[in-house]
Amino acid sequence: MSAAAEAPASDLIGAIDAVFAEIHANTGAPLTLYQRPDGSYFWAVDGENMCEPTDPASVLASVKLWRNRLVNEKAVERINGASPTKSKRRGRPKDPAVEGRRKALIEIVKTTQPATVRQIFYLAEIRGLVPKSEEGYRHVQHDLVLLRREGRIPYGWITDSTRLQRKPTSYGSVEEALEATAALYRKSLWRDAGSYVEIWVEKLALSGVIYPVTAAYDVRLMAAKGYASLSFLHSAAEDIATLDVPAYIYHLGDYDPSGQDAARAIEQTIREMAPGSEIHFTRLAVTPEQIAEWNLPTRPTKETDSRAKKFGSDVSVELDSIEPERLRELVEEAILQHLDQDQIEVLKRAEQSEREILMRLAGGEGSVA
Repeated sequence: MSAAAEAPASDLIGAIDAVFAEIHANTGAPLTLYQRPDGSYFWAVDGENMCEPTDPASVLASVKLWRNRLVNEKAVERINGASPTKSKRRGRPKDPAVEGRRKALIEIVKTTQPATVRQIFYLAEIRGLVPKSEEGYRHVQHDLVLLRREGRIPYGWITDSTRLQRKPTSYGSVEEALEATAALYRKSLWRDAGSYVEIWVEKLALSGVIYPVTAAYDVRLMAAKGYASLSFLHSAAEDIATLDVPAYIYHLGDYDPSGQDAARAIEQTIREMAPGSEIHFTRLAVTPEQIAEWNLPTRPTKETDSRAKKFGSDVSVELDSIEPERLRELVEEAILQHLDQDQIEVLKRAEQSEREILMRLAGGEGSVA
């Protein structure tokens, strides 16, 4: 066992803070160390996770590796005759290989946004920009952090739905409240649709990728975060039990032992909790057919997973490996099976007319009857 692994947690955290301070002094990037309820740690730059939850010694090693990469890039700048100030002003390193990779990442993000870091990693790996390894993933993480801080890609192009902020909505006046209501007003697309649709996604981080589609069609998006809690499933089943139309649930998750079993558990529990409801459950992604047709990147199935034997495949595929736009198209196609396009256009015109009524009320024009 290494000396770092044997050191007290408090000493390791102190060492992590010291490296954080060094990195911040050189880049200005905000770095944060998080502790989970199970006692594991992970760190983030600008809110972007830089490692999986682990022990403090492994976090320290990860932080040092990132620090060393920054040092090496500065050394390349000096060899090429560029001062750190000049390089920072231009917003790019002088290493042609690194700059070439970052330019390619910009193009990938530009054509697929909004996307998660892991989705960009898979697209970069397919294009040969980085190896299919944790080291390759860290390169992409590092590059995307710097590209956002340098203003070369907008922050909103990389989605992160794993953190929440909560605050009651408030207004300065009744007029402001009416204006906000008018801006957000939506006509229900499903009142007369004859069916009910939900989209379930295994990974919270990917909800930001899919939400533009579910929001456009007024569909509930459920982020289960792997195995959904019993309370979460009960709440979903309660809503479905009140319906007098068939419920269609589309699930998106990893093609691996845990991902497939999590989908099974969701379907089984909802059916048990809403026994009188007509429920259609479809595993929308990832499927073996999609893996073959789209040539999705695979990884060996973890033999240590207790569900591996029942899973029956020696390869696994992450949901993140599906290109963001293709993922959105999958979801949109599933939803549109249950909607009449002509009815959508009628409802959109009615929605716009009713929004204008609200705006006139906000403007103090009085009754519109």
